[in-house]
Amino acid sequence: MNVSVVPRFVVYRRLLGAIGSALAGLAVALSAYAMHAASPEAQLRLVQAAAFGFGHGLALAALSPLAQRFIAMLALALLLVGVLLFAGSLAAAALLGAPTVLAPFGGGLMIVGWLLHAYDRLRG
Repeated sequence: MNVSVVPRFVVYRRLLGAIGSALAGLAVALSAYAMHAASPEAQLRLVQAAAFGFGHGLALAALSPLAQRFIAMLALALLLVGVLLFAGSLAAAALLGAPTVLAPFGGGLMIVGWLLHAYDRLRG
């Protein structure tokens, strides 16, 4: 048996954790940009995007090693897509003047992701 082969599930957990860590780091950078270089009108949206990015990045980094079932991985994937859509929409609005039409969808995905995660944790 080849012991160097890593199961896909483990690779996905590692990937989600790494993406979460990168997201948290980028959120710190976004927050710094918001406070030191952004216009006053853009600051609120950028800081809110950074807060959601940091919180959900930290959650992904911390929770991904615990994911043992498909439902847990699905919950974490929903959190990731949700925060990218939500925070990305806010950042695009602040920096590019784009509409925030994806923010509600991203928020909904985050809500569903957290509820699925709660369900998975109740299962043991």
